[in-house]
Amino acid sequence: MTAIVACGLPAGALLRRVADAGAYTDCYAVEIPRAVSHAAYVEAFYTTWVFKLERLILRLLVSRPSTDAEARQLALGERDDFVAWSVEARAPDQLLLADFVGRTKSWLMVARDDGSGSTRLYFGSAVVPVRDRKTGRASLGTVHSALLGFHKLYSQLLLRAARSRLLRTGK
Repeated sequence: MTAIVACGLPAGALLRRVADAGAYTDCYAVEIPRAVSHAAYVEAFYTTWVFKLERLILRLLVSRPSTDAEARQLALGERDDFVAWSVEARAPDQLLLADFVGRTKSWLMVARDDGSGSTRLYFGSAVVPVRDRKTGRASLGTVHSALLGFHKLYSQLLLRAARSRLLRTGK
């Protein structure tokens, strides 16, 4: 599988508990034809040209600067915050981050296939619903709902860029 595919959350995914609590979640996956460590994937993901644009926007809009060295530290488990996110949960093969407002979450996971030597890279997100004060109903809210289409395309672009970076760097 070299194409990015939308898929269900795999068994044991840290993002599952967020989905089970009623949040919107998505999950995308792509194969890379070699073994890739989780740390290498996380570092590659957060240091792609695509994500560096997001880092620039966050630095300018919410005064949250970041560096590639900080992305590497996050990947290695040496820090628990990065740009606008903090670590909510870690496992040897995955990482779940929550934004500083608590409305969105990002999740990265690797699954190695020892038979073929390939690795499946997963990227997923969650949007935590908010309760409407008038109706009492939970919803994603107008802004998050309006941006879902863009978010899905952007998620695939981020995953594609991380795969390309891993292929280029050989990490």
